[in-house]
Amino acid sequence: MSVLIVGTTALDSINTPKAKNPRLLGGSASHAALAASFFAPTKLVGVVGGDFPAKYLKLYASRGIDLTGLERVKDGQTFHWHGEYEVNMNNRRTLNTVLGVIENWSPKLPGEYERTPYVLLANIAPAIQLTVLEQMSKPKFVIADTMDLWLNVALADLLKLLKKVDCLVLNDSEARQLTEDDNVVSALAKIHKLGPRYVIIKKGEHGSLLSGPGGLFVAPAYPLKKVVDPTGAGDSFVGGLLGYVAAQRSGSVEKHLRRAMIHGAVVASFCCEGFGLSATLKATKATINARVRELEKLARF
Repeated sequence: MSVLIVGTTALDSINTPKAKNPRLLGGSASHAALAASFFAPTKLVGVVGGDFPAKYLKLYASRGIDLTGLERVKDGQTFHWHGEYEVNMNNRRTLNTVLGVIENWSPKLPGEYERTPYVLLANIAPAIQLTVLEQMSKPKFVIADTMDLWLNVALADLLKLLKKVDCLVLNDSEARQLTEDDNVVSALAKIHKLGPRYVIIKKGEHGSLLSGPGGLFVAPAYPLKKVVDPTGAGDSFVGGLLGYVAAQRSGSVEKHLRRAMIHGAVVASFCCEGFGLSATLKATKATINARVRELEKLARF
């Protein structure tokens, strides 16, 4: 079955202590859609300006990503994020953000998109996530991703959204902020009360934690000897996760979700090995499956 992904389609300028890479293809929808496309047919909902390079449109298309839902504003500027990482890449700071065409964007889904069974509301303003969800016709499974910015400036919209989604994805610090609970495990019960049946907490290089009807599950991250650029790793994780679930021909979401987290973690590991989407593009189903098998051996006892 297919996956619909809405989020940012951006041009990222990324600085690390060793390199500077301006105007790379980025954004939550870009990373998530590419990750999902390894497993399932993928539809992208986003908006770009007239400055968006044609080569990136071709890149999407080369992965079989349906771009019917990608709006193009010829006289507008594409969303741009400029960030800088320290030697410890857990630490980064934003140097500049240009919202561009995203600032006043209200997505309108092509008719055939409305019946897509699996939906990822990738990291973007909750009001936009709600707009897309309200246009969907009885999706089978909906995941929403969020970040600390929306907890600070759009909490009311986010709380409204949480009542309508099946799964919320956020990192550990955001879970603490949302629940005002310093213990991530006890915070999970409070997040469930806000609406989502499933909650996934991302912990970066330390893996992720799933809470749902089947109890708790701890998924490891794939251990990397070298991280080049972690931008988009979280988006790759959740995109790969939902793509894997959508690809399964039988059984419930619950049955496949734990294994899906491992596949998402592996796709995210490739993302971290290059700037932007460069390393993810070099991954294949064979190399993904090889890393999944490695993680299975590392986590079994």
